[in-house]
Amino acid sequence: MRRRPAAAVLCAGAVLLVGCAGAAGERPGTADGRAQSPTHAASHAHPLPPVVDHVPTRDPVVFLTYDDGAERDPRFVGLVRARRLPVSMFLTDSVVGPGYGHFARLRAVGASIQNHTLDHPALRGLPYAGQRAEICGQQHKLRSRFGIRPRLFRPPYGTYDTTTLRAAADCGITAVVLWRASLGAEGELTYTRDGPGLRPGDIVSVPSGDASLTLTERTLRLLREIEGKGLRVGRLEDYL
Repeated sequence: MRRRPAAAVLCAGAVLLVGCAGAAGERPGTADGRAQSPTHAASHAHPLPPVVDHVPTRDPVVFLTYDDGAERDPRFVGLVRARRLPVSMFLTDSVVGPGYGHFARLRAVGASIQNHTLDHPALRGLPYAGQRAEICGQQHKLRSRFGIRPRLFRPPYGTYDTTTLRAAADCGITAVVLWRASLGAEGELTYTRDGPGLRPGDIVSVPSGDASLTLTERTLRLLREIEGKGLRVGRLEDYL
């Protein structure tokens, strides 16, 4: 597996302000697009993290990311163990509630745990203090639960602005993760840009929600599509 430095995922090096234009766009959310003044930028020691929905790579991999933590299908732990799936779980504290033990079991079989805020608000437009509290608060929760400090962050609903990136950087986040493909309730994939079809480097979001299929069933259907394209599941953290 080829590891990529964080700089390799930047779009022409310009996303230190607002992330990749193609990655963010209005699909699913955008930064406010306002340039930082030199004085304001200099007041923050941490560079703003890139925003990515796709990783440039020649490796035949896609990345499976799961949101919120509402679905705690016990069979899913067995699937991750049996397939050795390096999935990334973006957790919201108020959604997970008393279910952190389930995610400890997932982590024990190879899943990574990442940040999806404390309470799942739409962050864009909120003041810095509120955005920082949501992101840093979940960093502290995950550290107390698992002894880890996540590097990756997904803003709820995919919406963010420059303030989000600034707060994320100040909370220790090194990349803001969106998605190019999303798995629907019945196991169908939809795409945010550049037409349909999975491609190497795509980040796939699997949201929580009501569905006739279990999380395990939806994931198995997705794996068949991934493998049918000659792809496999990669570990996102190795590429960002």
